[in-house]
Amino acid sequence: MISLPPSVRIYLCAQPIDGRRGIDALSAMVRSTLDIDPFCGHLFVFLANRGRAVRILFWDRNGFALYLKRLEQGRFHFPRDLPAGATSVTLDPADLAMLLEGIDLRGATRRPRWEPTTTAHA
Repeated sequence: MISLPPSVRIYLCAQPIDGRRGIDALSAMVRSTLDIDPFCGHLFVFLANRGRAVRILFWDRNGFALYLKRLEQGRFHFPRDLPAGATSVTLDPADLAMLLEGIDLRGATRRPRWEPTTTAHA
């Protein structure tokens, strides 16, 4: 399991990219397409056109880091159907870990998360 602070969000770009894109092109895409500051410390996940590679871009205090994973067999898949017109979807660390393992999550069902009810005390 990937351990990230709760403040770090994981954004999966809704459109596949040219697998030859590097740090500069991906950070420009984060700014223009996703409308998010690439220096914010969040993780930005991109799937290559043919689905054989995934790239993760993030700002690491003093520079960008780019993680690349390529499957030798099989394809990466978007974890769920994307809403029409969406530029990105957010993932939780468990979804990202399974995506990186090459697990196809499209048919998986997730139980609703339990959230404590908040009561206002006067």
